[in-house]
Amino acid sequence: WYTDALEYWSEKPATIDGVLGGYGEIDEIDVEGSRLFISEYIYGKKGARNRIISLPRISKEYACDCGAGIGRVTKHFLLKLFKKVDLVEYTPKFIKQAEHDFLKKEKEEGRIGEFICSGLQEFIPKEGKYDLIWCQWVLGHLKDEDLIEFFKRCKKGLKPKGLIGVKENISLFGYQFDKTDSSVTRSDEIFKTIFQKSGLNIVKETTQHGMPEELFQVKM
Repeated sequence: WYTDALEYWSEKPATIDGVLGGYGEIDEIDVEGSRLFISEYIYGKKGARNRIISLPRISKEYACDCGAGIGRVTKHFLLKLFKKVDLVEYTPKFIKQAEHDFLKKEKEEGRIGEFICSGLQEFIPKEGKYDLIWCQWVLGHLKDEDLIEFFKRCKKGLKPKGLIGVKENISLFGYQFDKTDSSVTRSDEIFKTIFQKSGLNIVKETTQHGMPEELFQVKM
């Protein structure tokens, strides 16, 4: 299962279009949706007349980008909010592209902590390291039991009040398997069962708007 996924992605070009499966044009919409979704936890939330509704929950210190590809999400989203980011990516050529080209400047500036070449089924975050662990368009490559164990490890990798962000395609019901890249699209109900089994609480959820109609619904 995991070897097939690695072979599939190894054949894709190490570009934004490549990592987005030919939908490079959604990058800006995607990034803006993610930023709006997470910003209240970093900056706090204000209501009418600028009245503070809630204080910031996490600091801007350190995030982790899981399933990072060439670093698109890191460069366009996470580094706009956080001082430092670690990248975790299973495909060697993607992580090399990130380190030596796409994020070369950011690496030289000291804003990238580690480039970690690992599947999420094997990734063990350092305890208490991250304010945010962001997982986007990658969890479909993990089997349910491996995903639950991954989330449990991520919990230990968070600072107090730290958050795990999940942004994934959602099927209408059940599991939708894709043999071409060895992935599964899960329903909202299945994801929530997995969160519960992992000991996670949902603090916020929303739908990403502006995506092409032919794609699955995308939720955060």
